[in-house]
Amino acid sequence: MSDDRRQVATVADLPVPLAKLLWRQHTVYRERDGTVVIRGEDAGRWISLASHGRGRVRVRAGRILDGGTTAPARAETTVPLDGDIARLAACCRGLLAETAGARAAGTPQPSPPTAARPPKGPRKAGRRRGATVLVCAAAVVVGLIAASMFG
Repeated sequence: MSDDRRQVATVADLPVPLAKLLWRQHTVYRERDGTVVIRGEDAGRWISLASHGRGRVRVRAGRILDGGTTAPARAETTVPLDGDIARLAACCRGLLAETAGARAAGTPQPSPPTAARPPKGPRKAGRRRGATVLVCAAAVVVGLIAASMFG
């Protein structure tokens, strides 16, 4: 059997061979709760593996955001841990495809930043002041006309 398809017995043995099957450039680390995370930086995706009962592993997949932080999982499943790493890799590829498809179908691309509008505060105050002056001037004109007519 080839080295990539070797039989794996525990979750602890999974990450490195699985990472080699999924991505050329990858980072593998273990979180405090025992979950193993494999990050494919060049693909912008991550996979996490956690024990889920006897003989089962919980596989979750998500995106890596622009700043390098991981977004919440977009897809997850539970897979039997029967030792066939090629089947596990195929499952992971399916989840990764779901996360890529979710981005294409459901999540709109962020719009490019636009120039900020100038503040409108002073202009509105100037318009109100102008309207007040206009009303006062009209009242003075009406008063002058009334005074000249009624004497």
